[in-house]
Amino acid sequence: MNATGSAALSAVNRFGLGARPGELNDIGQPQDWLLSQIARGPDGDKLFEDLPTSLDYLRGQALFQQTRRKLTDEARSRRDTLKKDAESNAAALQQALKPYREEERNKLLAEAAARCQVATTTDTPFVERLVRFWSNHFAVSVDKVSVRPLAAPMEREAIRPHVTGRFADMLLAVETHPAMLLYLDNVRSTGPNSPLGRRIAQRLARKGAQDKGKAGGLNENLGRETMELHTVGVNAGYTQADVTELARALTGWSIPFPRDFANGGQPDSAFAFRAKTHEPGDRRVMGRTFQADGFGQGRAILAFLARQPATARHLSLQLARHFVSDNPPASLVKRMAQSYLEHDTSLAAVYRTLIESPEAWEADARKFRTPQDFVTASLRAAQIDLGGKPQIVLGLLRKLGEPLFEPRSPAGFSDNSANWMDPDALWKRVQAAEALSTRVAARGGEEPLAWAQSVLGPLLDEDTAQAIQRAESKRQAHATLFASPTFQWRA
Repeated sequence: MNATGSAALSAVNRFGLGARPGELNDIGQPQDWLLSQIARGPDGDKLFEDLPTSLDYLRGQALFQQTRRKLTDEARSRRDTLKKDAESNAAALQQALKPYREEERNKLLAEAAARCQVATTTDTPFVERLVRFWSNHFAVSVDKVSVRPLAAPMEREAIRPHVTGRFADMLLAVETHPAMLLYLDNVRSTGPNSPLGRRIAQRLARKGAQDKGKAGGLNENLGRETMELHTVGVNAGYTQADVTELARALTGWSIPFPRDFANGGQPDSAFAFRAKTHEPGDRRVMGRTFQADGFGQGRAILAFLARQPATARHLSLQLARHFVSDNPPASLVKRMAQSYLEHDTSLAAVYRTLIESPEAWEADARKFRTPQDFVTASLRAAQIDLGGKPQIVLGLLRKLGEPLFEPRSPAGFSDNSANWMDPDALWKRVQAAEALSTRVAARGGEEPLAWAQSVLGPLLDEDTAQAIQRAESKRQAHATLFASPTFQWRA
């Protein structure tokens, strides 16, 4: 198929992040272009190398808490001595903590800036789209304060390294990452019969508490979402008992606490297994028994879930729905699931099956761009340089309804086109197009129409072309393209 035709367009839009100027002419054979990206793996190591690790962030949080506690104690002492009012002491405390909050804000902006720059400049846009797909599949939200500095590192540390590897490895990396453990409240999940759980039960019993079964503080959130969203899916036939058993196996999966950093403590990992809170005994999940083995028990269950046919179907459906259509062909999903199982959860094998399937290249296989897709495609099309200041992108994503790392639930942002196409959302895209056009640098002597043709190729329809030609300025021409109906679809 002609590389400047529909296949090349599908490669850069449906599978990639949107075309950069001239990229359509450089693709060659579209399938080979995509397959070569799988072989190369993710981009952006240099942009991310100076960013803090999750352990760095946890250490910073510990220092912040220690400082706040010290300042609070000092303020209380002054209040007792000088009888100052609580309001003035609170203001002084906030002022003293301001440098710590500003430092955190600057780090989060640096995370967002690096992510935007990779998306704008990467030569492996298919892999970059896959990173974003899996990041949404394993959704965490920064609306939970403790997760705020850890969501971006989870994408960097748990998803990028495994995006073309095995799902079983990615699953373990995600479920042991502090962002997920904090988001789904597993860091203090305690087995009722663990050493700590028994001590808690005894203490409550002395106080007259009757419900000793909950005394240990078992939390089922991580177990439930691991099964319902991350692996086998809601229709896989598992029971509430399976969820509870998995939750018991995951007790003790935690992170270093602030006290672990106190007095010169130097944890060497952002994950911590706390044997004293782990529920003892064998666990039975989906018909299989897993012997007591501390951390190894939960790891074995995750490996088992990763290799289930239900997981293969669930993941393949999600991938096909993301890349092909809201209702992808059953034949395509079945082949992808077979590849997943035959190659021991190899994601690269699943991607190759997707790319080599004719259903993925049909003319009616298209998706409406989500807000993040739309903004990213605009950045790439005009090669907008944010100069390390991503605030405009962060503001637009919030206005458009898909704020960075802030889904409404562990299910992530919707991948259904209909959820992004209501009149109010479309009007906000027009406003976003105008805002983005103000960031487009002068493109030398290049005419706007030639630029539009280099980005959209044969997709550039007559109405859009005429509107661009009639634009009173290059800025207006860019806004016209960004807001055009054609640009809103990954066709």
